[in-house]
Amino acid sequence: MTTLLIVEDHTLMRLNLRQMLARHTEFSVIGEARDGEEAVALAQQLRPDLVLMDLGLPVLGGIEATRLIKQSLAHTRVLALTSHDEDESVFGALAAGADGYCLKGILRTPERFLAALTAVRDGVAWLDPEVADRVLRDLGRVGSRGTPNPLSEREMEVLKLVADGLSNQEIGQALYISPGTVRVHVSNIISKLGVNDRVQAAVRALREGWLQ
Repeated sequence: MTTLLIVEDHTLMRLNLRQMLARHTEFSVIGEARDGEEAVALAQQLRPDLVLMDLGLPVLGGIEATRLIKQSLAHTRVLALTSHDEDESVFGALAAGADGYCLKGILRTPERFLAALTAVRDGVAWLDPEVADRVLRDLGRVGSRGTPNPLSEREMEVLKLVADGLSNQEIGQALYISPGTVRVHVSNIISKLGVNDRVQAAVRALREGWLQ
C-alpha cells in the first residue's frame, strides 16, 4: 500500500481528495496539511511514500515546501496538484524536486488522476497534458546553450525515453536491456547532470537543447 500525505489549504478540496482516494485500496491517506510549514513537519514525521502538494499555500509556499521535503526525504515522491499552469510555477516545482505536475482540472476525470498518481509512485516523470505541450515547445525554443553534453549515446537514448514518460521496464523493452541496466543508466545520468532525480534530468536536457 502507498502511503499518502495531502497538502491543501481548502477544506472541501481535502475532503474531496480523501473521498476519491478512499475508493482505491492501493493508496492510504495518512495525513493532511493546510499550509507548507505543516506539510514539511508532517512529511518528516510520517515519511509518506507520496505527497499531493498544492502550490498556492499560506505560511510557506508549495514550491519551497517541496524543496524542503525532497531535501530531507529523498525517497518521498511529490506530485504537484495545482490550478497554476504558468511556466514559473511548473519549472519552479520541477526545479524544487517535484516528481510530477498535475492541474486540478484532472480531478474531473478520476481515472486520469489515478494514472498520474500511479505513474509518480512508480518513478515515472509525469506532466499534465494541458501544460506538457506548451512547456516542451517553450523549452525547444530555448535551443542549445553551448553546454557540453556529458552523457554517452546510450545514456541519451535512455534519457529521451525518460522524458517521454516511460518506466524503467518500458525503457528496457524499447532498448532490449534489463530494467536493472536501465536503473544504472538513470543513476549515472542523474549523477553526471548534477540533479536530484529523473524528472530534473529530463528538464535540464530539454533546457540545454540536448533533447527536442
